[in-house]
Amino acid sequence: MNTKHHGQLIEKIVRSNGHSITDIARLTHVNRRSVYNWFNQAKLKPRTIRSIGDAIRYDFSGVFPEYMEEINTRSMVVLPATLSKTEKNRNDRNDWKDKYIELLERHANLLKQLGES
Repeated sequence: MNTKHHGQLIEKIVRSNGHSITDIARLTHVNRRSVYNWFNQAKLKPRTIRSIGDAIRYDFSGVFPEYMEEINTRSMVVLPATLSKTEKNRNDRNDWKDKYIELLERHANLLKQLGES
């Protein structure tokens, strides 16, 4: 019986490599809620594992050997090189929003550290 909790394993690796939820969301082109949902799932699709691995440049095939072939061979969707002006504006807004959220997360962590000392 397979008792690995995919989401928890991935979250541990993501955080131990110094990545924030905002980083993962931005790099995988999903919202932060989706990343939290991934971390709470006991079983993830190989393409999701691959997407996260590609985003943080981590090879999960050692952690999930049962998916090794699928993780390493599945092709990822290639986004078009040019974006429309509307898409660029949306991306700019999202970048600022992501930076703000990341700053809030850092602030919360600092407050937590101060409270512990």
